[in-house]
Amino acid sequence: MLKAEEVADLVRDPISLSGWAIILGASSGFGAATSITLAKAGMNIIGVHLDRKSTLPNALEVQKVIQNLGKEAIFYNTNAADMNKVDEIITEINSRIGKRSIRVLLHSLAFGTLKPYIGEDCVSKEQMEMTLDVMANSLVYWVQKLFKNDMFSENARIFAMTSIGSSRNWKSYGPVSAAKAVLEAHIRQLALELAPYGITANAICAGVTKTPALMKIPGHEDMIEKAEKYNPSRRLTEPIDVANAIMLLSHPASYWITGNTIYVDGGEFLT
Repeated sequence: MLKAEEVADLVRDPISLSGWAIILGASSGFGAATSITLAKAGMNIIGVHLDRKSTLPNALEVQKVIQNLGKEAIFYNTNAADMNKVDEIITEINSRIGKRSIRVLLHSLAFGTLKPYIGEDCVSKEQMEMTLDVMANSLVYWVQKLFKNDMFSENARIFAMTSIGSSRNWKSYGPVSAAKAVLEAHIRQLALELAPYGITANAICAGVTKTPALMKIPGHEDMIEKAEKYNPSRRLTEPIDVANAIMLLSHPASYWITGNTIYVDGGEFLT
């Protein structure tokens, strides 16, 4: 896995952006790469992540790289699906940076239950609801609160990380598959309701990527092997590939692209 400073070196010809981005899941994977990429393009970053002592250095490194790029980095180590915490964060950032300042919101939360539906150790009601709440419903609540507090700037962008798992299934993947399908439905509804305000919403479907979340999925070795074999680009997707795409879609000229699931996979899902 690339270090944060190495990610910064791989940003493809950054376009000029301004304002603030909120990255939910900013300490690793797609969230970390997007945080750095948008900062290199000119944006300040508000990162929300949930890390214990062992992984907290990842978040601190991302924050440091952003600051070294000359941009502001306000990071919160807390549960982005805890609405009391969300209220506290939005109240604080509203006070610090003011209204109509958020240009980008990225939802990249990957915390859920990986259990089968049937059998002795099957998913419980509480586990199913937690997975859907964190990986899908929390997007809606963040958007609602930001909108209510007049935090979105003109021509703002909302992105959510989905996966091919929204329409495919693997053993023990059911709760996460359901969450990804719900997440895509939320994006379509948000796009519909926010269009009159000039705010777009799109889901980003990455190809198979070696993120911490992928490595927790049972059978991920087979997924990696097949992606390496069949991707016409002859490699796996990297977080920086996705971050570069989000940077491009954050440009004001992308204002007519909304309500979509956009594949960033090097052609992987063509085969």
